[in-house]
Amino acid sequence: MRSKGIRAPWTLKLAALAGLAFLHVPMAAIILYAFTTETKSYQFPPPGLTLHWFAVAWERQDIWDALALSARVGTVATAIALVLGTLAAAAMQRSRFFGRETVTLLIILPIALPGIVTGIALRAAINLIDLPFSFWTIVIGHATFCVVVVYNNVLARLRRTSGSLIEASMDLGADGVQTFRYVVLPNIATALLAGGMLAFALSFDEVIVTTFTAGQQTTLPIWMLTELVRPRQRPVTNVVAVFVIAVTFVPILVAYYLTRGTETVSGSGK
Repeated sequence: MRSKGIRAPWTLKLAALAGLAFLHVPMAAIILYAFTTETKSYQFPPPGLTLHWFAVAWERQDIWDALALSARVGTVATAIALVLGTLAAAAMQRSRFFGRETVTLLIILPIALPGIVTGIALRAAINLIDLPFSFWTIVIGHATFCVVVVYNNVLARLRRTSGSLIEASMDLGADGVQTFRYVVLPNIATALLAGGMLAFALSFDEVIVTTFTAGQQTTLPIWMLTELVRPRQRPVTNVVAVFVIAVTFVPILVAYYLTRGTETVSGSGK
């Protein structure tokens, strides 16, 4: 007999809708006021709609400089996270040793701690070794939590991949590099892609850790934070915020579809 699906009560559905509204209505307001003709205050409904502020934002060189810096930082931090996160996940999955759970906790701690704590710790460490604040200090700060995102994605995929595949590959004469290239990598490819996209999205809009590690550098989120004190430029700030929402939303959406329905992977039933 076909079992009937259990329907959620209307109160639970209403609570879910209320939660979604609480999360997304502020973003909808930002998008709306990116098109307003009002420059000093937020009136509802807006007195008029225009695309003027998009043209103004397009001509601002400081926006392009901040965007380029955020893109470079996100790309390098994601590349570092892909290497370190994958290696750490493989080590934790394949090895059994004393203190393994403690090491796992230490790996995920940077993303579990409040950003201000991580930022203060990184700034203290940078000052301790007398390292000048630059592009690379921002990358180091972002890589601390980007590694965790990649690590979690790859570790989850490795746990669902049968170890017999690796054993069979080695039994057939493949060395470690060949086994990784032809067996392990195809199984974790989408997890790597999803983790990399999520890591880039987190890096692109990070502001708290960046505040402590940037020095005189200005990333796009830092630029937005400083521009909020200028009432006449609020529509331009909203335009940039719309762009940031789009840049971070697309990778997260793609990562969701890449990792959806991956509970069954090659060899999981053997």
